[in-house]
Amino acid sequence: MIDPVRARRELEHLISIPSITGQEEQIQAELADLLTTEGFDVDRFHGDLDVLSADPRFPGMEVDHPVLPVVVARLDTGRPGPTILLDGHVDVVPPGDPNTWDSPAFEPAFSEGNVYGRGACDMKGGIVSAVEAMRAVRDGADDLCGQVLLALVPGEEDGGSGSFAVIREGYTADVCVIPEPTSLDIVVAHGGAITFTLDVPGRAAHASMRREGVSALDNLIYLVEALKDDERRRNDAETDERMAAIGLPYPTIIGQVEGGNWASTVMDRVLAHGRYGVTVRQDAMGAAADLRAAIAEACSRHPFLSEHPVEVSVWGGRFDSARGDSDHPLPVGLAAAHRSVTGSSAACVGAPYGADMRLFVQEAGIPTVMYGPGSARTAHSANEHVPMDDVTSCAEVLAKWMHELLAR
Repeated sequence: MIDPVRARRELEHLISIPSITGQEEQIQAELADLLTTEGFDVDRFHGDLDVLSADPRFPGMEVDHPVLPVVVARLDTGRPGPTILLDGHVDVVPPGDPNTWDSPAFEPAFSEGNVYGRGACDMKGGIVSAVEAMRAVRDGADDLCGQVLLALVPGEEDGGSGSFAVIREGYTADVCVIPEPTSLDIVVAHGGAITFTLDVPGRAAHASMRREGVSALDNLIYLVEALKDDERRRNDAETDERMAAIGLPYPTIIGQVEGGNWASTVMDRVLAHGRYGVTVRQDAMGAAADLRAAIAEACSRHPFLSEHPVEVSVWGGRFDSARGDSDHPLPVGLAAAHRSVTGSSAACVGAPYGADMRLFVQEAGIPTVMYGPGSARTAHSANEHVPMDDVTSCAEVLAKWMHELLAR
């Protein structure tokens, strides 16, 4: 049975642990203790970052990780059958300006059915749903066969190193569900993203003689407009209906700008860091090629940049895209369980963000979907929250789906 009171209590406790990416040791220790107490077989290991980062398929990192703590819990019926993998990341992004929150980010609050706090929906609510579902399957396991694995991983927010470590450690399954916030729809396709830096040149001059110089900031503004045109072309060309329905499945943004060394000097250099979308028809390398081509074409039409081209570097986390069939038994079975539990339909949809789903699909060959509580619209935002009804409904759906799959 799903226990809503216990689920809320455990979610609020997890939120109170500030497991910012690269600082996941405490939450992993506590989750390992919880799962061991619940009677599951628990494997704890640290991914070898030297070995993993040397792998040509390593997805990259953007944050220093002193260690890479991974927890995998196993529920084994002792009888041969399918293996189900649930995967959830324990790391969260920094809370940002505390003045934008109604209450402290790591002091969970409850209001009108929602639990608030950093990580509430992305994705500690989903982790609690998965743990509750594991309990429910355990309590009814006498007539089941096969096993369930719950992988709790660090490092998702900056590339996916934790799930990559799980795969390279040899864990595999017949199907995988990641309870990321999907508003209880079933994500069967998602875009990806790369992080980039534009090193934009200019020519310095005294402010009183600004016409003698060339502003790197003005050059960046020109390039931003070119990237907007490129974004429009790439999104208008999308033919996968699940992605096209999003409206802007592959956004491009400049999120950070550095430049200038004196208020009265024309800028001679600007660094602009941003995000570029990976379409479902390509990988991160293909997206990087698109980005470089768009910048090169824009530079060729500019009187200064044609002679002083912009340097483009791609770095950090590499989020490839992934997609599966909406009529695969995994989403079909999950949708049937959702309807049985909730009385409503769960749509098979696309998502515009990168996720660990692509690692299990591409690196491990495991059919994978995302299905979880809360809306991605509140992820990474101030006053992030998740409806507790979503958390318990997700747990009930996962439990029913797993029970039916393991009863065959």
